[in-house]
Amino acid sequence: MSSGELAALTSPTRNAISAARRVVVKIGSSSLTTAEGGLDENRLTALVETVAARMAEGSQLVLVSSGAIAAGIAPLGLGKRPRDLATQQAAASVGQQALAHAYAASFARFRLTVGQVLLTADDVVRRAHYRNAHRTLHRLLNLGAVPVVNENDTVATAEIRFGDNDRLAALVAHLVGADALVLLSDVDALYDGDPRDGAAGPVREISAARDLEGITVGASGASGLGTGGMASKVQAARVACSAGIPVLLTSADLAGDALGKADVGTVFAATGPRLSARRFWLAHAAGAQGRLHLDEGAVDAVLRRRRSLLSAGITGVEGAFEGGDVVELAGPSGAVVARGVVCFDAAELPDLIGRSSHELPFEQRREVVHADDLAPLT
Repeated sequence: MSSGELAALTSPTRNAISAARRVVVKIGSSSLTTAEGGLDENRLTALVETVAARMAEGSQLVLVSSGAIAAGIAPLGLGKRPRDLATQQAAASVGQQALAHAYAASFARFRLTVGQVLLTADDVVRRAHYRNAHRTLHRLLNLGAVPVVNENDTVATAEIRFGDNDRLAALVAHLVGADALVLLSDVDALYDGDPRDGAAGPVREISAARDLEGITVGASGASGLGTGGMASKVQAARVACSAGIPVLLTSADLAGDALGKADVGTVFAATGPRLSARRFWLAHAAGAQGRLHLDEGAVDAVLRRRRSLLSAGITGVEGAFEGGDVVELAGPSGAVVARGVVCFDAAELPDLIGRSSHELPFEQRREVVHADDLAPLT
């Protein structure tokens, strides 16, 4: 190992993850189940022992666990992961029960109580549901329980799914105010190419977005049991890091080291400030109902001067939204630069865009998106 790699394994980011008091750990389906379907009790037990050891040192842990659908495959005699939604939901209803029982029994050996929290994307998109999830998770942690979070696959539909638990883990990390996020899968690190290629090597630390330039990541897992892949893990890491949460990505087999000295895998340094719950919800959780196109002056006002968006800086409107909905704000190139809560209905805006406040009727002389309801994305 080169001196550069050795230095990367003892970086400030790794030290911060090792010392984190509140940690969210995400474990993928392929790391908990067998190739035929059904739970791999040995691997689940090993994970629980590692989590319990970290908690014994004074840390609080939230476990975001995949595996419900995969765990239901064998008991239902399906043979392989189902593709249709109804069968996925049926498998999840069987597998989630087995998964919850296995975690409860395994953590009980360490006198730890498990609290099951099942979420759909709707629970974080809707502001009231987001607050409820926040309150429940914090209370479980304060009571000394281990929250085990999973997507509620038994009721989730294509329109309200997270798509993979990596993104869910990033959202949960912010919900609970985590000091670190650990993503565990079947790959030991992020590689600068296909890890099956002997020429590819591990990337030990990502300090900024530019460090990802030239790195190609796969879009799906290799086992066929999960829905995520390296692409979803990198995206989840970027979401967490943008909100001030450092991330470690490695394999489940190295969980002990990941939750110990954090001297394995790839770490992503926090790149942004800690966001308030509302701004994080706006930026990463809320569903956008439309898009406003801005001129360069408006982009500068929103991003760099943190000003409210006025009608004079808007050049176009897309979507059917109402006042109070979340919309995306795009610059002249079409790139989305922010999200915010709009104060007008979509039908009202065409007559207002490009006009200064003094040109508008008195009752319409207000911000289109107030600065307090804006979340810059760049």
